Amino acid sequence: MKQFMDADFMLHTETAKHLFHDYAEEMPLIDYHCHISPKEIYENRRYNDITEVWLGGKNPDGSYFGDHYKWRVMRSNGVPEELITGDADPKEKFRAFAGALTMAIGNPMYHWCHLELKKYFGITTPLTPETADAIYEKTKLMLQNDEALTVRGIIESSNVKYVGTTDDPVDTLEWHEKIAADSSIPFMVCPSFRPDKAINISKPGFREYIAKLAAAVGKSSLDTADDVMAALDDRIAFFKKHGCRASDHGIDYVPFVKRDSAFVNAAFKKAMAGEVLTREENDAYQTAILLHLGRTYKKNDIVMEIHYSCTRNVNAKMFEKEGPDTGFDIVAKSSCGDELAALLSELDYTDELPKTIIFSLDASDFNVITTIAGAFQNADVPGKIQTGAAWWFLDTRDGMEQQMRSLGNLGLLGNFVGMLTDSRSFLSYTRHDYFRRIACNLIGDFVENGEYPDDEAALAKIVKGISYENAARYFNIK
Repeated sequence: MKQFMDADFMLHTETAKHLFHDYAEEMPLIDYHCHISPKEIYENRRYNDITEVWLGGKNPDGSYFGDHYKWRVMRSNGVPEELITGDADPKEKFRAFAGALTMAIGNPMYHWCHLELKKYFGITTPLTPETADAIYEKTKLMLQNDEALTVRGIIESSNVKYVGTTDDPVDTLEWHEKIAADSSIPFMVCPSFRPDKAINISKPGFREYIAKLAAAVGKSSLDTADDVMAALDDRIAFFKKHGCRASDHGIDYVPFVKRDSAFVNAAFKKAMAGEVLTREENDAYQTAILLHLGRTYKKNDIVMEIHYSCTRNVNAKMFEKEGPDTGFDIVAKSSCGDELAALLSELDYTDELPKTIIFSLDASDFNVITTIAGAFQNADVPGKIQTGAAWWFLDTRDGMEQQMRSLGNLGLLGNFVGMLTDSRSFLSYTRHDYFRRIACNLIGDFVENGEYPDDEAALAKIVKGISYENAARYFNIK
């Protein structure tokens, strides 16, 4: 029997161990998509205890911070909401989480938590209801006193070279400016442009958001879809000045309904009047905005990331009580491969297709996305169109292996830009370690099974590329 989570955890062959320990393990990290706060990076936040850093709490505006992955684990174990997002005692919350975690056999959350305990706190004892109090007290003492466990200390000790935060177009980027001006911060923190609220024309709050976008560009109003596009261009230019290298689009599905500007502007006016749009009107507006943004991204060498196939806030009662991003989203089935291909084709036809990473929450989309990507590659950069890493609910060993096998079967796994945390927790950088172990084990199997030669130089290039170098090249990080 193997020891629990030893140095060779998830590495099942000698080749896998060699590739991970000699090439992947010590490579820097590029976390090109996450949801951490630039304000907390600049202010170098210090957490009071592990409950705060793992389970979070409420912000002054009433919204939550924390890890909704963990909240789902607790709810699945019958933990009362008071001990999850409520105001219960932090140690009681941690005890409740420890009890739920012991039931999470097969869940990557079990591994992530123990990787974090080991890396940041030197704790190798499994977290259980019996060990919870001792672990809580030890981690609390370290979080309150160890300089390596402030927010900046965590990022630096994790060997992170680049952090791509997720930022709304109306954001002032005040904290990014302060970070860039602080020479004591040794890693890059750059904004990523996320214009979802300007694209989701049929969702609540659209009219109010357009007013905010108008104010951000010094306008009293935006009266047409063309005005919205111009305003977004203005904000992209502002983001670019602050180092922006990527955009992100969290959409239900990828639309493609091409209509003339008169139709699109009429749909926009209808929405701004509070009227309900037809599916055609909704999709025509979204298509027009996405095409325009794609062209602007290409001009500015900004990567376009697309995340789809998620249905959000399906539990109406809990959404009303807790709000968005609190653990009530599900995998959706979105048959939009043809529309995705049409969107890329429209941009590619005029040489205005930006570097693009496509993520789906539906694992059955991996082959679709990879074959679409293969139809639009060119000499701009190796792997210009990427099948995105296993995202969110697919962020498991099975999901990662399935995504990489699809890419290996139908594309070029060696040009994959690798992992991202997509997290709100500063301790989540161990997910890169988890991914690298799985990738090295998969590649090691290819070699050990005689499916790829034991070519040291070639294997080193592939493993180092997937771990770091491909993303550095793709996002122009020197």
